[in-house]
Amino acid sequence: MTVTDPPSAQDPVPAELGEPILALLNGFIIELRNAGLPVSLTENLDAMEAVRHVPIGDRDIFKYALAATLVKHSNHWKAFETVFEVYFSLRGQEYVIGDDGELHELDDDQPDEQVGAGDQQGGGGGENLSPEELAEMLFQALMRGDQPMMRGVARQAVKRYAGMEPGRPVGGTYYLYRTLRNLDLDGVLERLLEQRQDDEGEVSEFDQRLQRDEYQSRVDQLQKEIEAEIRRRLVADRGVEAMAKTLRKPLPEDVDFMHASREEMASLRKAIYPLTRKLASRLQRKRRHGRKGPLDFRRTVRASLSYGGVPAEPKFRNPKPHKPEIFVIADISGSVAAFARFTLHLVYAISGQFSKVRSFVFIDGLDEVTPYFEGVEDINEAVHRVNTEADVVWVDGHSDYGHALGVFWERHGKDIGPRTSIMILGDARNNYHASESWIVKQMQEKARQVHWLNPEPRSYWDTGDSIVGEYAQYTDGCFEVRNLRQLEAFVENLA
Repeated sequence: MTVTDPPSAQDPVPAELGEPILALLNGFIIELRNAGLPVSLTENLDAMEAVRHVPIGDRDIFKYALAATLVKHSNHWKAFETVFEVYFSLRGQEYVIGDDGELHELDDDQPDEQVGAGDQQGGGGGENLSPEELAEMLFQALMRGDQPMMRGVARQAVKRYAGMEPGRPVGGTYYLYRTLRNLDLDGVLERLLEQRQDDEGEVSEFDQRLQRDEYQSRVDQLQKEIEAEIRRRLVADRGVEAMAKTLRKPLPEDVDFMHASREEMASLRKAIYPLTRKLASRLQRKRRHGRKGPLDFRRTVRASLSYGGVPAEPKFRNPKPHKPEIFVIADISGSVAAFARFTLHLVYAISGQFSKVRSFVFIDGLDEVTPYFEGVEDINEAVHRVNTEADVVWVDGHSDYGHALGVFWERHGKDIGPRTSIMILGDARNNYHASESWIVKQMQEKARQVHWLNPEPRSYWDTGDSIVGEYAQYTDGCFEVRNLRQLEAFVENLA
């Protein structure tokens, strides 16, 4: 069994934790692996040992004890937190959705959570509050920053406005939208600012900004409480495993370039910078460790004189490998543009490992954009110039690989030499134009190596107007590169 494989039975765990918590922790570990986190058997055992030394009743301490042993990268924190909130959400009859759409209340001998500490409504669940009273309680909770009161308001708001029904196949986002729409938090925020201004009189613009930021953070906290409340009720209704599967999202390194949402794109941009540093150091180490050449007989014999003629210390010729130069030819049409953008980010971030980096972009025409990246501190600015200034349209702006490769060969084919590595980025969907694959064959004969990176799943290759197979036969490798993990694996073998 490899260190990241899910166990066929159960990983060995300390029996003294008790059967219920063992079963829950085992399911938690398996779900983390399903979500993409590389949790090994050793880390599983470390987590089990850690929770023996913390109070399980303290949810925050319990959470961070598990995180310290199971999370190895900051990009994995959000996935861990989501799985934790599902598997270790608060449980109880009070979260079960009744057949009538209402929530079952706690037994009389089990007091409900107070709506607010010290509030006149405290000590009860606030079940009989009118909408106006609930709105006033919401205002007071945000004005004071009262966390227990916010929690109670969130609970009553979800019960009153979310409209949750047992067994209804609706995601939590829908219930969140219904709840927030009725609470009108934007209006509450403006009311808070007006009240603060009435209490304190005229304040500076800077103080107004601080006040707005403070109240906005409280509104965000309330929204998190509402999300947590909805999640608890969905877990109670559908079960832990079903909810974990519903909320499961790919890690940033596994997000598909061509289908990423705006939020996922932001995560990808954050993830690519530490990735570039790691790849640069690996490439440098690989070049340094690969410098031992053949045995140098004359130096070995000379060194052996100090050992009485015994060649105890062999000497080797240390070659001085030249840094390769790299040409990047990228299709920037349509959805492929996102893939090309991230690849350009990565190649230029590790450009120190190459003697020269030249970039070309195309749709049905081709243009060199190398000058856009020279002397710039923010590569996003250079990529923006590529998208807005590059002359890449020849006729109608639909991909024509044959014509674009022809332009490249005519203008820049003479610059290809035995030290040149060529990366062609694109899905090879050629809109049924001529492929001109002979150009790729000529590139391969002149260059050190030619690689084709395709952001489409391999099962889509050579379907419809895709002609990647015609080009692949003349390359040193055609790779499926749909996410950062696959892109990292490719670049590690590039230099």
